[in-house]
Amino acid sequence: MTQPVSVTKTRDAQAPRPMMEIFDPPMCCPAGLCGPSLDQTLLDVNDLMLALQADGVTLERYQMASRPDAFLSNPEVMRLVRERDLQALPITMVRGRVIRSGAYPSAAEVQAALAEHSR
Repeated sequence: MTQPVSVTKTRDAQAPRPMMEIFDPPMCCPAGLCGPSLDQTLLDVNDLMLALQADGVTLERYQMASRPDAFLSNPEVMRLVRERDLQALPITMVRGRVIRSGAYPSAAEVQAALAEHSR
């Protein structure tokens, strides 16, 4: 099994935003890869994140309990959470734009969003 991706460090306000950000729903651990049974979706997301990192994509993953500042400082994320409560999560952003809310994106969706924003 691959190592879970968990990025929980505090981002320096001067540092550029990561290319991709995932705002996760509440989970039992930072990557959600814990407990007696593993969720295949979370395994797929973890593998996608590892592949993106290997390709040089900068990314951050936030949980509300451990990084409320990431949620609170992002107006679009807060708008979605206010409108849909926890049903809005997970929220995936690529270069500051929401590409998926309420479910994790596919690898094709992420690649398309990254390609669109690199033009």
